[in-house]
Amino acid sequence: MSQPAIETLGELRASGHVQRTVKTEIRQNLIERLRAGQPSMPGIVGFEDTVVPEVERALLAGHDLVLLGERGQGKTRLIRTLLGLLDEWSPVVAGCEINDHPYSPICVRCQQLLGTDGELTPVAWKHRSERFGEKLATPDTSVGDLIGDIDPIKVAQGRTLGDPETVHYGLVPRTNHGIFAINELPDLAERIQVALLNVLEERDIQVRGYQLRLPLDLLVVASANPEDYTNRGRIITPLKDRFGAEVRTHYPLELIDELTLIAQEAAVLWDVDDADGYAAPLVPQHLLEVVGRFARAVRDAPQIDQRSGVSARFAIAAVETVAASAVRRAAITGEGAAVARVCDLPAVVPASRGKVEFDDADEGREFEVLEHLLRRAVVETYRSRLAGMDLRLLQERFEGGATVTTGDATSAQELLDQLGAVPVLSTLLDRLEPDSIGEGAAAVGLAASVLEFALEGLYLNRRLAKDSDGARTVYGS
Repeated sequence: MSQPAIETLGELRASGHVQRTVKTEIRQNLIERLRAGQPSMPGIVGFEDTVVPEVERALLAGHDLVLLGERGQGKTRLIRTLLGLLDEWSPVVAGCEINDHPYSPICVRCQQLLGTDGELTPVAWKHRSERFGEKLATPDTSVGDLIGDIDPIKVAQGRTLGDPETVHYGLVPRTNHGIFAINELPDLAERIQVALLNVLEERDIQVRGYQLRLPLDLLVVASANPEDYTNRGRIITPLKDRFGAEVRTHYPLELIDELTLIAQEAAVLWDVDDADGYAAPLVPQHLLEVVGRFARAVRDAPQIDQRSGVSARFAIAAVETVAASAVRRAAITGEGAAVARVCDLPAVVPASRGKVEFDDADEGREFEVLEHLLRRAVVETYRSRLAGMDLRLLQERFEGGATVTTGDATSAQELLDQLGAVPVLSTLLDRLEPDSIGEGAAAVGLAASVLEFALEGLYLNRRLAKDSDGARTVYGS
């Protein structure tokens, strides 16, 4: 929908436009989506039966809300998704700093403009993307940042201190007629939190003792980590009481949600060809599942500080690291397609160590713990995907002392040449990659990937031996 052509207050009235508060606007748009069977918060994964219904109820009730949860649970992503519930275009008085609606301006400047220009008062249009204000709460955040302060430049221009137009508005009033979000609210100093009390209850602001009352039209949403983890501050009781709803978020409850989230968010190309003539990095589904299981195992491990949590970004970054390792190997070996294999998984451990907080008793054992959990994830995926499959024909290739070498310097074709014709290959592809590509370099890479995964599974189930020095791995009997 293009921006409306209406340019004056008179034209706006003649169009039949009806003014709505932000919360009414969100409520009505949400009801329309629900009636149409459309997702109210598209792109939010794993919250459909838990968090989303609670947020929907809060919005329908007209409540400001606070999202409480550990790091990396998608709180900020969910807040930004609420923008989609605003009207695409909304009228404001042209040039207004605080987005006054033309029907009922609240700032002195717009009231005077309406008094002089009347129905010719100029109207501008704000897209929904411009009706969102966001502030990461930090200890140095001031009342002036959020609410406003006296502007010394305006005073120097000749205005008196008693003139309301000497006020420089902060982020909250500048988001008037929109959604204002505060991330990590407990990090905001308690004396600064006090400045938000009127915003949430009386819906107005006060600046430097001015007799200035601006009835703001806002939806305020905040995010916070559980107070027992942050220990950096707290939400003061009066402010907490003014939020109409508190919604607790969580990590993906099911493996399928974890995998959907990884596939949605990881910056990995899934197409076979890209503009440079090289195959885009491909992380096969069975390795995607390994990473998903790995992230969930780390999240539940007793060695991990459970109060800090393990962010969803852990798994996303891990998949991107696996893809990058495949691209590096393809560049070294000259492969036509960068398809990830088991030999790319160990790169996840050093890259992910900084994303996890260990208990004090396990400091110094980070690599050992993560490597163990990664091996466990491979075993679980192997048993889930290949349970009951007879791999004796593959295992027999190693009788008589034969070996297979893989690693950073081994291309997919070299790996396949070492194994020769493998009768179980088609069954492995059906089990591990049912949507696999039929021909080309990517198909060769995928065949090597499933075979190497089978070899690793046989090793972890003690049916093959393995010797590895990091960059080079040798499988044998």
